[in-house]
Amino acid sequence: MRRVWVIATMFIFILSGCGLFGGEKATKEIDPPKDVTYVEDEQALQEKEVAEKETATETVQRELYLIDKNGFVVPQTFALPKTNAAAKQVLEYLVENGPISELLPNGFRAVLPADTQVLSVNLKQDGTLVIDFSKEFANYRPEDEKRILQAITWTVTQFDNVKRVKIRMNGHDQNVMPVNGTPISNELSRDDGINIETNGVVDITNTHPVIVYFLAQDGKQTYYVPVTRRVPNSEQDELAAVVNELIKGPSYGSGLLSDFQAEAKLLEAPKYENGKVTLNFNEAIYGSVEKNVVSTHVLNCLVLSLTEQPGVESVAITVNGKAELVDESGKPLSEPVTRPQNVNTGSF
Repeated sequence: MRRVWVIATMFIFILSGCGLFGGEKATKEIDPPKDVTYVEDEQALQEKEVAEKETATETVQRELYLIDKNGFVVPQTFALPKTNAAAKQVLEYLVENGPISELLPNGFRAVLPADTQVLSVNLKQDGTLVIDFSKEFANYRPEDEKRILQAITWTVTQFDNVKRVKIRMNGHDQNVMPVNGTPISNELSRDDGINIETNGVVDITNTHPVIVYFLAQDGKQTYYVPVTRRVPNSEQDELAAVVNELIKGPSYGSGLLSDFQAEAKLLEAPKYENGKVTLNFNEAIYGSVEKNVVSTHVLNCLVLSLTEQPGVESVAITVNGKAELVDESGKPLSEPVTRPQNVNTGSF
């Protein structure tokens, strides 16, 4: 019996030495796995994806000059994806069947021929933007030639550092347009005008241009159209000339509209001081039978037209020398009205 006890004791001792019951090898801790926080990592990944999506969908308001149903080149404002190549982007949005297709308002069309590629844009130190188009640029209708030049010029010169435009095609400078041969050897600029009217002008050399904004309508959509008018050089007061052209109204048969009463007139010359123009009208400037109410469209056309003049930043209106006016929403016009950053946004 004693022998059996001894053998059993030795067996237990051997097993203990092997560590199966908490010997040295068993008590030695195995390095635990590194602490992986799967929840935190997943959250960080989701936040990164959201940030990337927000960056990709971040937009900025841009003006694209398109052609309306009456054949006018008109600015329309769109929220485009933010990019570091903004000038190239806005040109690509002028291409027919391009990214503009799903955004076009009723009655509007793109100006550049389908499949036209913007091969490059290069801004020179003097503010000239050199644009190189692919050969498809030449596939336009002859009647659209000047509209295309105006649309390109006015679209890219919305950027402050772009003053002029030079056009190339497949790397070659263009001295004339490829279809009707309009000369473009000199750089294009806003000084060349937009939607130019020459009706009734006998001696164009004895006139100079001013830009005025009239109304157009397509269904329930109302928008503002810039028009270049020629006024006699004998007209010394440029601001008064602009107002008088607005009161005169759009040309017959143009499809454009005006909210100005034919009897409206300035009672004195416009006053200019520190960027502000003050206009004193007779009571015919009112747009309704309600006293002191100025039509929203009259106000907007005045502001858009006059702020096209160098140095003009805002417009104030008085009637018979008094400033007790309100707009159609009942808002007092006690402060000068400034030009909106973008035109034809749906609200202005």
